[in-house]
This record gives sequence, structure tokens and C-alpha cells, in this order.
Amino acid sequence: MRVLRVLSTALLVPLALVLSTSARAESDAVPDLHEARDAELQRGLEGVVSDLGLSHEVRAGRLSLALVDVTERNAPRLAMLNGEAMMYAASLPKIAILLGALVEAETGRLPLDGTRLQAMTRMIRYSSNEDATRVLEWVGGERLLEILQSPRFRLYDSGGAGGLWVGKSYGKEAAYKRDPVRNLSHGATAFQVARLYYLLANDALLTPPLNALMMEMLSNPGIHHNFVKALEGIPGIRIFRKSGTWKNHHADSALVEYGARRYILVGIADHAQGGEWLVRLGRALHQLVVGPSRTELARR
Repeated sequence: MRVLRVLSTALLVPLALVLSTSARAESDAVPDLHEARDAELQRGLEGVVSDLGLSHEVRAGRLSLALVDVTERNAPRLAMLNGEAMMYAASLPKIAILLGALVEAETGRLPLDGTRLQAMTRMIRYSSNEDATRVLEWVGGERLLEILQSPRFRLYDSGGAGGLWVGKSYGKEAAYKRDPVRNLSHGATAFQVARLYYLLANDALLTPPLNALMMEMLSNPGIHHNFVKALEGIPGIRIFRKSGTWKNHHADSALVEYGARRYILVGIADHAQGGEWLVRLGRALHQLVVGPSRTELARR
């Protein structure tokens, strides 16, 4: 299993090196994504949403989006619509559970073996609720919230817009702690999800071997809907992804690599047709970032 080969590389890193690099500040590694708003990309995002007839859904708060062009490491470009609105995100926050598990592995509190790696991979690729609950138990619910709100990651701000939140297992148990902003059990803002991918894409989230391991687990999506349905037929494309769907709640997040271009796309919708919105948005926003394909140009 390729995941196990990546892990073997991680275990060769001396413990002292892992500990010395684990606490590095993101600001020392990459530009602050908050400062990366790009007027041209924002106009493009708004134009796509308008062309697809979804502007009303944005105004009504039923759709949030974040788009980040990360092709140039030191010059990210960010565009958002309702990007800092806290929304119910179904299984998308399982990516936060994965982060928590890898942080605990990084510190030595959660040794990784084949059983744990397979559970973590199933949690992400196939969105297994059973495995998500198991991995959350290994990390600890309160410990995960501590990690997400820590100065190192700052992926949830209880005094601000919120961010990534996991306050309930993915079983039948009641929530152990709902988020302070909107009282959600599993919530996210599109911006903070995009920011997690941004740090990961720039090798600034965890130590390099664990960044590589996280990327491996996000690769080869096992559920083919939303952004994956929109993009997977494009030759040469690579998608690193976590999605979530429950009733009318549809969420997806992806780091996309296509040729020399890299971008992050996050969408969260609260509507029965939200999944179809994400398919259409995935296609149109890919074209916005990378430009039309040769086939499309030939048709003009």
C-alpha cells in the first residue's frame, strides 16, 4: 500500500528533527492568506456564480465559496463569497480529524501502524463514519478542538467567524461540544478549509513527511460526485479532496493540480440541489483558473 511506503519515509526522520520543525509558524513559511484577496479573481468568481444563476443563493446565505490560485507559492490569489460564514459541513470536517491524528503522530502520542493508517485513509477517501469515529477517539474530541484553536493552526476562532469544527463523533452519540459561533456539531467556513489546503499545498501545515502522508490520503477520491464528478474526466488532472453530504447539506473541498497550475476550491451549500451546484461550479471555476481547453477554443 502506497500510504505505508510514505509512512516508512516519515519514520526515518529523526525524532529531534520532527520536534524541531513541528512548531514552525505558518507566517515564516508562506504569505498570510488573509492578505491575498485578488480583485481580478474575485470578479471572475462573481461572474461565474452570476452566469450559473446562483447569485441569489449566495445572497440568501445558502452557498459559500473560496477559490485560491496557489500556482505561485509566494503570490497566492484569493476570492471568496460568504467565505467566512460558518455553515454545517457534514463529513467535510473529517479532514480536521485527519489533521489532529497526524499532529498527535508528529508529537509521538499516536504511533501510526497499518491498522491506523488504513482507518484514516478510509475516513477520507470513502468518508467512513465508523473509521472517523474511531480516529476521533484516538485523538480525543477535546484534544482535537485544542489543536484546531491553537496558535499554531488557528483554524477556528470562537471570537470571530469560526472555522473548522468537530464537536460530535460520526456515530449516534450526542454532540460533546457545539461550536460557539453557530452551535454546529460539524461546521466549517470555506476560508478556513481553503487555508488548511493552502498550508498543506505549500508544505507548511505539518512536517514534510506528514504533509506528504496527508496528501496521499486525500488523493484518489473514492466518492465520485460534486467537484470530482466535475473534474475527473480531464486528462492529467490530480485531485486531493474531502467532501461531505447529509440531507440538503453539500460540501466539497479540493486541491487541484493541472499542468503547472494549482488551485484550491471549497464550496458549501445548504439546498436540495447543492450537489448539482457544486458540479457546475467545479467545471466553470476550473476554466476560470486554468483557461479554456484546446477543444473549447476550437469550437469558438
